Amino acid sequence: MEISTFIILGVIAGVLVYAVAIYNHLVTLKHSVSKSWANIDVLLKQRHDELPKLIEVCKQYMGYEKDTMERIIKARSAVASAREKTDIAALGAAETQLRLGLGNLFALAESYPDLKADQSFQHLQSRITGLENSIADRREFYNEAVNNNNVRIEQFPDVVIARFFIFKAAELLEFSEEEKADVDVKALFSQ
Repeated sequence: MEISTFIILGVIAGVLVYAVAIYNHLVTLKHSVSKSWANIDVLLKQRHDELPKLIEVCKQYMGYEKDTMERIIKARSAVASAREKTDIAALGAAETQLRLGLGNLFALAESYPDLKADQSFQHLQSRITGLENSIADRREFYNEAVNNNNVRIEQFPDVVIARFFIFKAAELLEFSEEEKADVDVKALFSQ
């Protein structure tokens, strides 16, 4: 064998090793997105399980605030449905409605001193608030994983491997402008 044959075989081997490295990195990014979503999913499930308890405690004190309770129940169902379908866009919209409903509920609770003093309410409010904060943190990690994945599958030479092995872009978890807007606290108290 000639030296040129060894050089050609070396170049081919180098290209193959580089292609395998790219493929493995893309697989890691894809699974990072899945793992980040699973972390959000766990927290959403925990919150889903806590909300009926909170509503039951509130019903004992807030009998005529039925509209607020119904909105939370409806939003909870929409979040659960979107979560089960892994429909990121629908989840964002449902999350917005649920967070607004919970904000209304906690603001209305200020008008009920007996409710605010109830140990069960305090525990559930603290638990749900903690879950909300954790969901926000995990959402940030998820969106970062999605961004890393989406950037890599569009960059050259990764795009060649990504298209050949049909790696797909993931969807960011975004919330509506309504959730990002300043809360009108005065309006919440006048409800």
